[in-house]
Amino acid sequence: MSFGLFRRRRMEATARPAGDRPDRTHGTGRVAGMWSDFLGMTATRAAQLLLVLAIGTVAVMAFQQVSVAILPLIIALILASALWPVVRMFRKVMSPLLAAWSVFLGSIIVLGGIGWGLVVSVIHEWPSLVEQAVQGFSEVQSMIDNLAQNLPFNLSQDNVNQTVNDAVEAAAAFLTSSQFGSGALSGLSAAGSFVTGAVLLMVILFFFLKDGDRIWEFFLSWIPEQHLARWRASGSEATDTFGGYIRGTAIVAAVDALGIGIALLLLGVPLALPLAVIVFLASFIPMVGATIAGILATLVALVANGWVVALAVLGAVILVNQLEGNFLQPIVMARTLSLHALVVLLALTMGTVISGLVGAILAVPLTAAAWAVIKVWTGRSDHAIQEVSPQPA
Repeated sequence: MSFGLFRRRRMEATARPAGDRPDRTHGTGRVAGMWSDFLGMTATRAAQLLLVLAIGTVAVMAFQQVSVAILPLIIALILASALWPVVRMFRKVMSPLLAAWSVFLGSIIVLGGIGWGLVVSVIHEWPSLVEQAVQGFSEVQSMIDNLAQNLPFNLSQDNVNQTVNDAVEAAAAFLTSSQFGSGALSGLSAAGSFVTGAVLLMVILFFFLKDGDRIWEFFLSWIPEQHLARWRASGSEATDTFGGYIRGTAIVAAVDALGIGIALLLLGVPLALPLAVIVFLASFIPMVGATIAGILATLVALVANGWVVALAVLGAVILVNQLEGNFLQPIVMARTLSLHALVVLLALTMGTVISGLVGAILAVPLTAAAWAVIKVWTGRSDHAIQEVSPQPA
């Protein structure tokens, strides 16, 4: 009985005109309208931005916790991308295992030779540099004394000596304090982490050189078919960007080191070879690395050879940097580093804050590779258009 009454009322309600029915969607539409106006859209975007920032913060914190493993992996990936063309060339005449060993050992020999030359040259010229540094310090102290005599206020030699003695006593107190001991222990811990990371880097690099293509194909085997072309194009673009960046930066750094090193040798500046190697390594930090290394070379020339030679070294550094920035780098790095200078500066800053010197070195190639991948997924890359376009039936 009750079921029949319910059914009859349901049929009557259905038969009513649309205007007589109660508007049950009024509340829902009102809520939807609150989020469709300017304030609602702004709040939605703000919530999305906060979510992205939260995910990024968690990712950075996780990266810092496992940086001993992540940093060697990233460095090995970049180095393998740069060395992969050589491996591919060697594979034409030998097995993949032998090609990987040849490139791997050759890279270690080259890097080890550079490090050994740096150490030997420093040891050979260190006594002369120390002697010249003492003479330079005496000259600087004499200049300070002469300047103090011409100042309008009283600054005697006793005041200068007292200041120097106070600085020496403060340094001695720090060296004998508990803070220095804890700092030394932290340094030992950092050295252990460095050795661990270096060994892990070499192991990962070898396996990337030996099985990099197979590892990538295994990863692609898990990608759905409709996204496979974009993923394959993204990997190609990222690998080309990493490899081109390292090879281009190495060319630019070698030219910088060669130009500044020749200038140092001609001017008779001690430690010319180590300073040239430092210029080469520092040039891998864009915008600021070569400049800082040039300033270091100028200071060494100032201490060892005087003002005239130091000014000549400074002129050589400025000339080499101008040739690099205006001529060499646009030709070598035009396609690889297609980033605005402001983007490069921001990437350097963020990389330095997150992971120090290593972060400053890796920030720019990672940013360039990320931009290349973004262009693939947004259809702005010519490589992506060729890969993603459907094949004719």
